Amino acid sequence: MHDLVATSPLGGPRPRTGNFGSVVISECPGWALASVAARRGKEKTMATSAKKLLGFALPGVSSLANNGTYTAFWTGPDQWMIEAPHASHEDLAEQIKSALGDKASVTEQNDGWARFDLTGTGCHDVLERLCNANTRAMQTGAVTRTRLEHLGCFVICRAKNDHFSVIGPRSSAGSIHHALTTAAKSAL
Repeated sequence: MHDLVATSPLGGPRPRTGNFGSVVISECPGWALASVAARRGKEKTMATSAKKLLGFALPGVSSLANNGTYTAFWTGPDQWMIEAPHASHEDLAEQIKSALGDKASVTEQNDGWARFDLTGTGCHDVLERLCNANTRAMQTGAVTRTRLEHLGCFVICRAKNDHFSVIGPRSSAGSIHHALTTAAKSAL
């Protein structure tokens, strides 16, 4: 029998947090993720079933919707990423598959991505040094896909001016974290 120990995307036993003046950068591994893509010809029935499961309509282009438990953000035409607390939704993909049936293709993404949250008034100063997303113009609930340190990432505005999430490939978590902390040290 193996005694496996969960590690965060940065390889530690606990998530890493750092304070950089007016910004706190936190590693956030406590979220289950699943991608959802409507199957051809079943877009409307899938959207209805998803609304019933999530408690809200799937969001449109470059936006997110949530209800406190589930968050969904648009990733492409008829495609979304769904997140929920890992502690209560470790099997999120299976829950979604059960609810949507053959109307959608659902893929577990739990260990494919790393999420870092930036909180505080200096978020824009950090992010504008790393990517071309105009975070100062983003409203709460806006999502954009951009390049950050040569990596494709999602930047999510969770609260205008002081809470952003960066979601990027878990295999590059160290590079993303290094870029964020280096930019924070430079900006603040």
